[in-house]
Amino acid sequence: MAIDTGDTGFMLLATALVMIMTPGLAFFYGGLVSRKNVLTIMMQSYVSMGVTTILWVVVGYSLCFSGDGDIIGNLDLMFLQGIGINDLYPGLDIPVLLFVVYQMMFAVITPALITGAFAGRITFKAYLIFLVAWQLFVYFPFVHMIWGGGMLADWGVLDFAGGIVVHALAGMAALASVMYVGSRQNEDEDVHNIPFVALGAALLWFGWFGFNAGSALDVGGIAVLAFINTQIAAAFAAITWLLIAWYYDEKPSFVELLIGMIAGLATITPAAGFVSPQSAMVIGVAAGVVCYFAVVLRKKKGLDDALDVWGVHGVGGCLGIIMLGVLASTEINPAGADGLISGSSTFFMAQLAGLALACAWAFIFTYGMLYAIDKVTPVRVDEGDEASVDELLHGEAAYIN
Repeated sequence: MAIDTGDTGFMLLATALVMIMTPGLAFFYGGLVSRKNVLTIMMQSYVSMGVTTILWVVVGYSLCFSGDGDIIGNLDLMFLQGIGINDLYPGLDIPVLLFVVYQMMFAVITPALITGAFAGRITFKAYLIFLVAWQLFVYFPFVHMIWGGGMLADWGVLDFAGGIVVHALAGMAALASVMYVGSRQNEDEDVHNIPFVALGAALLWFGWFGFNAGSALDVGGIAVLAFINTQIAAAFAAITWLLIAWYYDEKPSFVELLIGMIAGLATITPAAGFVSPQSAMVIGVAAGVVCYFAVVLRKKKGLDDALDVWGVHGVGGCLGIIMLGVLASTEINPAGADGLISGSSTFFMAQLAGLALACAWAFIFTYGMLYAIDKVTPVRVDEGDEASVDELLHGEAAYIN
């Protein structure tokens, strides 16, 4: 087979779209935190672009996509050795190196999602160690288990673009990290820059089309299906969330609209290429309702997940995986599976089993990592310094005055 220029061009664009999501996340998170912690949380996203890229080309891609191990791959492709520039990825007509860099962008953003949970509380040195360890012991194994032909793939678990691999893992890691590091001194700090939040949300929404449609890995009907389902779910979730928040807060909040949109995008991610547009509408509404009340529950329990990573990404990813188990249909995508609505419980149970394993694994390993890191270097910023973390950790400030 020869390289298909159409598919290759499409995947190059999709890769660039996913890349822009990490700076988008930095702006989204940066606007939501206090003005004295902006650079710290933005730095945590941007540094992942450097650290994760290095880790990915050295060992990450090989551990995820080589070998036939149940849990992790091998080091046969370490440093991308043995991959030629014209080699095609098995079963596709795009270069292997393009698949490498596309998957790299997923690896870059996933740990960055977690940072919203412990905003303003973790030292930079501890974060760098955590970033590397979390990729090695949480993210890479689940990429291999689901997308690399490992154990969960053998179970029949499906995850189109990262409901488990990205959002559930990040959400459960967020919950574990919050439980380990504890609450901020001032949990009621206001959103400091709503235009930043809006800019970040726009870049995330824009990039998510590459995230989901690109996961089809070629130009065709499934890519188009994932594209429209992404838009539908985001819109239905955003308006649902807005209406609920408006009812309780008595004013329509721009920030609530944007958070609802992110919840819809996270929830449709695992199902985008496996369900109908009508099902995407249902998923969007469910995301708006379930994720909103997950955030309410989190607040009642007193867990200081600063930017609601667990409620939006964790619960959203889990909900998407479960709803995929209900709504999937091989009439929509013959490469998928039939869910409960199509009369099959086997696939639904596989989704639940895979999800349970992922959630437990991410929580336990994350908590354990933070505990181990704390024995080497302090994880938490001194509480007395939380009000000005940017100056303390980086010697810089986002604003002059």
